[in-house]
Amino acid sequence: MTQLTILQINDTHSYLELHNEHFYGPDGIEVRQAGGYARLKAVVEDIRKKDPHVVLFDNGDTIHGTYDALKTKGWNMVPVLKSMGFDAMTFHWDSAYTPANLKDLSQAVGYPVLALNVYDKETGDRFFEPYTIIENGGLKIAVLGLAANFIAKMMPEPFSEGVRFTLGQKELPGLIEEVKMQGADLVILLSHNGFNQDIQLLKEVPGIDICLSSHTHNRIHEPVYVGDAVVIQSGSHGSFLGKISLIYDEGIKHLSHELIEITPDIEENEDMKQLVDEALKDNREKLSQEVGCTETLLHWATSLHATMDDMLLEAMLQSSDAEIAFSNGWRYGVPIPPGPINLGDLYQIIPMDPPLRRTTMTGREIKDMIEENLESTYSCNPHDQKGGYVKRMRGLTVYIKIENPCQLRVQEILVGSEKLDLDREYQVVYVTRQGVPFEKYGREHRDTDITAIEAMKNLLQGDCYTGQLKPSVIVI
Repeated sequence: MTQLTILQINDTHSYLELHNEHFYGPDGIEVRQAGGYARLKAVVEDIRKKDPHVVLFDNGDTIHGTYDALKTKGWNMVPVLKSMGFDAMTFHWDSAYTPANLKDLSQAVGYPVLALNVYDKETGDRFFEPYTIIENGGLKIAVLGLAANFIAKMMPEPFSEGVRFTLGQKELPGLIEEVKMQGADLVILLSHNGFNQDIQLLKEVPGIDICLSSHTHNRIHEPVYVGDAVVIQSGSHGSFLGKISLIYDEGIKHLSHELIEITPDIEENEDMKQLVDEALKDNREKLSQEVGCTETLLHWATSLHATMDDMLLEAMLQSSDAEIAFSNGWRYGVPIPPGPINLGDLYQIIPMDPPLRRTTMTGREIKDMIEENLESTYSCNPHDQKGGYVKRMRGLTVYIKIENPCQLRVQEILVGSEKLDLDREYQVVYVTRQGVPFEKYGREHRDTDITAIEAMKNLLQGDCYTGQLKPSVIVI
C-alpha cells in the first residue's frame, strides 16, 4: 500500500509574483491578491515534508504572458522552474518562441516536456518524448503528455515551426498499452487541450487513471469522474495549486482532492523569492512607469465580453479611422482594479504588443467570421473547441442563440444603430491572426505604424478611463 500525492500547477502565464486575481462574489467579479512562485514553492515544500511520496506537474502556458517572459523567450524563468522541481510538463503558448526553443529550455530546467501528439515535419518522428515513467513509493507512474492540438490551426507560425500536431486520441491507446507492458501501476495524462476536450477524450479512450487538465482555467473544487478516470484542473496564473491524495494498493483504493488558494498570508520561500527578483529585475523600472488610471475594474474573466477588452478595442478605434474593431478572446491576464495603471499592466493585457492591422471586410465576411468563432468556442463536439473566449469586438452589437447549431447562432448584427449590410464593405482594425484570420477573411491587410500598447497609452492620456462595459455579444 502506497500513499501518493499528486500536485498540479497550470496556466501560470509567467506570473512570478503576488498579483491581483479575480474571484466570483455575490455582487459579481471581486479582486484580491494571490499567487507567486515564492508562495507556491513554500506550499509545495511543506507538502513534500509532510507527505511521504509527492509528484509535481506543470501543465504548460508557463513561459508566456508577461513582458519579461516574452523579452527573454522564457529563459528568465529557467532558474525559477528548475528550483520548483517539476517532474514533467506539456505545453501551448510555451512554443511561441518555436518548439526548438522549448526543447532547449526543457534541457535547461532538467525535466521533460511531454507531447505524444507533436511530430517533426521532416523525419516524422516525435519531436518531444510522449511519456515518462516515474518510480516513487514503489509505484511505477506513467505520465503521458498531450500538447494543445490546435496550435497549428490557431496560433502564429513560430508556434508550430518544423512540427505538426495531431489530436492524440489515435496514439493514446497504443501508448497506454505500451506503458502498462512496462509495468506502470498508474497512468496519468498531462493535457493542455481544455476541460471539455479532456472529458470527451476520456469517454473515447479508456485506461487513464488521472487526467491533469488545463488551458480553460477551470477552478475544479471537486474531482470529476469519467468512468474510472479522475479529472482536475487548477485555475490559472499560479493562484491555485491542485492536490490529489490517494492510497494505492493494486489499484486506487481512496482518493481525495483539494484546490489550494495561494493567499498573501503564506510565508514566502526566501530562496525562491530571490530567484524571482533576479528574473524580473531588468525591467522593473520600465514597467513601473505610470501611464494613466481607470475608474473601472478592468478584467476579462467572462466569456462573451469584458471590460479589459472594451478598453483595448476602444483604444484601437480611437487610433484608427475604422468602424469596427476585433481582437481575440484571451483568457490570461490578471485584473486591474480602479486606480493607477502602469506600463506593466498594459503589457499584461497584450504582452506581444502587436501592431494594429487594417483590412476591408464585407458584412457577409464579418457574419461568417463571427459564426466560425462561436463554433470554435461553443461547438457541441468538444474536439472542435479551439481557442479562448468569444472573439472581442467593438462597433458591433451581435445577438446570438448559443444553443443553435453552427452557422445558425447569429440572429442579428447591428453596426451602430444600423443593421449589418451583408454586401457592404466595412473598415476594420484588428490585432493578431486570432482577431481576424487574415488568410481567410478581408482584403488589403496592412500593418499600421501604431502598436496595441501605444494605442492604449494614447487612450489613457488625460482623464482617468471611465469606460463602462458595453456588451457586444448578447445571448437571447
